Amino acid sequence: MSVLIENLTRHVAGGKVVLDNVSLHVPDGAFVALVGPSGAGKTTLLRAIAGLDPASSGHVEIDGRAMEGLPPRERNVGFVFQNYALFRHLTVARNISFGLDVRPRASRPSRAEIDAKVAELLALIQLPDLGDAYPQRLSGGQRQRVALARALATGPRLLLLDEPFGALDPMVRRAVRTWLRDLHDQLGLTTILVTHDQEEALDVADRLVVMQDGRIVQDADGETLDATPATPFVMEFLGETLRFPGVVSDGLFIPADTHVAPFSTNVAEGATEALIRPHEVTLLTDASGGTVKRVGRRGPLERLAVSLGERSVEIERPVEAPPSDPVVLEIAQARLFQNGKPVVEGNHPWSDAPAVLADVVPEPV
Repeated sequence: MSVLIENLTRHVAGGKVVLDNVSLHVPDGAFVALVGPSGAGKTTLLRAIAGLDPASSGHVEIDGRAMEGLPPRERNVGFVFQNYALFRHLTVARNISFGLDVRPRASRPSRAEIDAKVAELLALIQLPDLGDAYPQRLSGGQRQRVALARALATGPRLLLLDEPFGALDPMVRRAVRTWLRDLHDQLGLTTILVTHDQEEALDVADRLVVMQDGRIVQDADGETLDATPATPFVMEFLGETLRFPGVVSDGLFIPADTHVAPFSTNVAEGATEALIRPHEVTLLTDASGGTVKRVGRRGPLERLAVSLGERSVEIERPVEAPPSDPVVLEIAQARLFQNGKPVVEGNHPWSDAPAVLADVVPEPV
């Protein structure tokens, strides 16, 4: 079941724009994550697809059918809320069957058919013996599975998930999201997940739609987002980022900090900022450099704090013998931005093309 959104805008009280001319296509069978900080518009977009928050303007299609004026119950969409929204006074089985139980008599399956569907879903979510239990007896991970089963009971082909793992501890979160991805593949669903956790999104989704201030900033797979971010915000949202301001002159990026080595580039001259991940640097011994302190270790990697004059940054590298002070940073890969916009090797600095993750050629220091 595909989803097509065109020029969707939503205003709330006071005229505030929470969705600003959003367009998005989710093909049949895709698993897409809407990511971004709080207030980015992720949940509002999800609820607009479901028909829970109607848009001020724009167009939504589900499986080629226009949704304007169509109530949520007629959209064939399963929606899972952040707090599960299970009915405490109903058993697990009756929670799962609720969407079928409240259908008009003409379209309601028989009791035997409903019970068979519930048994099938209990087996699917790996809780076959808990149909008679009440939600308060379940763990957080079990409640989340019941909420998913309830969303699936009416047979939707589109599953909408709003921060579904937020109340789970980290170990349970990892297990449940792996199970969810397997379920998505097994049932051939189209799934749209809202999350502010980029690691979670990268684990389960085929594509990440990065949102900021009610707009889609970039829409791509995780590898593309990391290698070619459209804005510094995208780069920083997806992971720890080190920013080094400087200037491009005579084919060199010259960092403002003298503790960072220049490197060759053929982008246009002018004020430029290099954005890198903590592992995209090496250390060179240099008499004018800064000092290094080991601050931690995780498996084969170590974290080093490098003093750069008035600033200290942390880098990551394979565990080695401690470097000899003083040192300078040598940037191995960088994404370059001018005036907050990405620049591409050989292109005008203010093009709309994404920044390119490229090996850089250091200059002797």
